[in-house]
Amino acid sequence: MSDIILSVRNLHVKFNLRGRELHALRGINLDVYDGESLAIVGESGSGKSVLNKNFIGLLDKNGFIPEGEIRYYGMGDKMRHYSGAGRDEHGSYIDLARFTRSEDWLRIRGSEICMIPQDPMTSLNPLKTIGWQIAEALLLHRGMKGRMAYEEVIRILEDVRIDDPCRRYKQYPHELSGGMRQRVVIAIAIACNPRILICDEPTTALDVTIQAQVLHLIRELKEKYHLTVIFITHDLGVVANIADRVAVMYAGDIVEYGLVDEIFYDPRHPYTWALLSSLPQLGVRGEELYAIKGTPPNLFREVQGDAFAARNPQALEIDKRQLPPYFEVSPTHQARTWLMDPRAPKMEPPAVIRKLKELGRKGGEADAEN
Repeated sequence: MSDIILSVRNLHVKFNLRGRELHALRGINLDVYDGESLAIVGESGSGKSVLNKNFIGLLDKNGFIPEGEIRYYGMGDKMRHYSGAGRDEHGSYIDLARFTRSEDWLRIRGSEICMIPQDPMTSLNPLKTIGWQIAEALLLHRGMKGRMAYEEVIRILEDVRIDDPCRRYKQYPHELSGGMRQRVVIAIAIACNPRILICDEPTTALDVTIQAQVLHLIRELKEKYHLTVIFITHDLGVVANIADRVAVMYAGDIVEYGLVDEIFYDPRHPYTWALLSSLPQLGVRGEELYAIKGTPPNLFREVQGDAFAARNPQALEIDKRQLPPYFEVSPTHQARTWLMDPRAPKMEPPAVIRKLKELGRKGGEADAEN
């Protein structure tokens, strides 16, 4: 593994809603490694976007962090000149959870950590040309203006595979297709020259063909600009094509994480089994597609035991009473489930998961032969 660039430790996030507290993140622990692609997956409402909003200071005004740390190690030599909030006593990282002012975030948001939002139509200013919007990022984060900024915008437009960039520079968002607008949003993020790029469902509003093109583009830009990429998605098909590691979130907690092959071909948490079983690609003609029964727990109340227990037909009695610890499957793979306890009864994963395991085993044998 490379060096850790971002480390989340025991992070809790709550929201005040009409006099009640919603416990959105419940003790998250996660390391992000420099230069990797990490996918954070889970159903809507699992806490994926809330977690990542904390990395760039976009948590809603009624949200707060009562406990935990978000250590950012990516400043490098710039740490010697950093005297803002959150700096640890040894000067090795900044704790983003201690930021309270917009001025603190201006040093991080964009120039260090940047986000590609879900919907490019609502992310771009309809009254400004795309060239102006990319040039604004260059001015704010890299001090470029005039001819130098213009030439850099043209170069970035070429990098994101937008044809005839000199003409596109003068166009407005409504003159571009959805796929082109998404490329412009990516161009604005790249123009900031960040260390970490957060992609929040970057292909949601695009058709399948354009989705593949955008994912391929992000992979190319990751290598060219030496980016660390965090993907937020509910689409495990996207994960298979883009991620090095996967963190599976449920009800404000990470229930399993590991290398992408470990999550796909050797998953251990029942929730991960359910997500993979729901993949349309694994459906059988003439049979009903699998769906996870029930709904996530109410996070206005304290969650007892394993949050997925109420929806898990294989839940043990202890699942309903006590939160399981993380059990190690391998040095790179851990799962928070009592099924991994040596005292637990032997549980076979669903047939779909066994089929995936067999595919993974055959793929490994084919790689070994080659």
